[in-house]
This record gives sequence, C-alpha cells and structure tokens, in this order.
Amino acid sequence: MRLPSKIQLFLIILLITGFGSCKKVKKFDNIPRIEYTSFTSIYNPDLEIYDRGVLQFYFEDGDGDIGLDNNDILPPFNPDSKYYYNLIITYFEMQNGELKEVPILWFNPETELYDTLTLSARIPNLTPNGVNKAISGEIQDTLFIYNFNSTYDTIKFEAFIIDRALNESNTISTPLIIR
Repeated sequence: MRLPSKIQLFLIILLITGFGSCKKVKKFDNIPRIEYTSFTSIYNPDLEIYDRGVLQFYFEDGDGDIGLDNNDILPPFNPDSKYYYNLIITYFEMQNGELKEVPILWFNPETELYDTLTLSARIPNLTPNGVNKAISGEIQDTLFIYNFNSTYDTIKFEAFIIDRALNESNTISTPLIIR
C-alpha cells in the first residue's frame, strides 16, 4: 500500500524536524572535573595594594551533584567536617625560591587575637532540573591575596571541588601571582 505523497512529505518533514530538534545529551564522568580559566587581581585604592583576586575555573560533572544547600549541615556536611566546604582552596607563598603552604592570618577585633582566614567556600547547589543531570559551567570565587603578616610578594593557589557523593575533582593551580 502506497501512502499519498502529501502524507509521505509530512512524515519526512516530521522525521527531519524530530531528529534535528533532539538535544545531544552531554556525557561527563560522575567524578567532577575542573580546568583553570583565569585569575584577576583586584586593586584596593584605599590601601594602595592588590588585596583580592577572582579565581575562575570551568567545571563539569556527569550526575550534577555539585553544590550544597544552606541547610546541608548534617553529617557529612556539618561545620566540623572536612566536607563542610566543597570548594577547597590552598594558599602558597614563594619563600626563598620555594613554594610553601602558609595560613593567612587576620586580626579578629572581637577576640583581640589572630585567626586563620579560610579561603575554602561552599558552592551553592547547582543541580539542574530534569532527567539529564549532567552539568558544566564556570565558577568564580573572590579571594583575599594579601597576607599582611608576610613580606613575600609571589603567591599561588590550588583548588579542587567535592560533589555531594564526596567525589573529589582533580586539583588546579594558578600560575605564580605577584601581588
């Protein structure tokens, strides 16, 4: 049985439209992966120094479980846990030709003591709606880069992210930064 030509044409157009409109599903590993994009230093005219900078990196994750909600404070994401922060950032200074991990100290006026400044952060929940949870994008984080207790001027950061399944991404590094 032969279909009339108008029906054949309609079916062909329908098939072409159907195949053409299908989104290609992105496939990423369920372990997050990140790539360094840039670091931009920010000048503070009041202090006449570069005291902050913006770290930007690309991320991708196959099951989209990147980020935490504000109420994610029960184990393993409780404040005393190593998983409380899901963006882990480490600060290094070039000291006598060698990179050394050092804490950034700041004076806490309430306690009148020096405290260690935490550079790590909590990425908000980025899980997309829908069936396909694969996600990719750019993340920016503003960091303090000036260690008032140090005379060294060359620094570097390392960073990685942790998803809600506690999978750790690869670690990225900034190039050396002169502050």
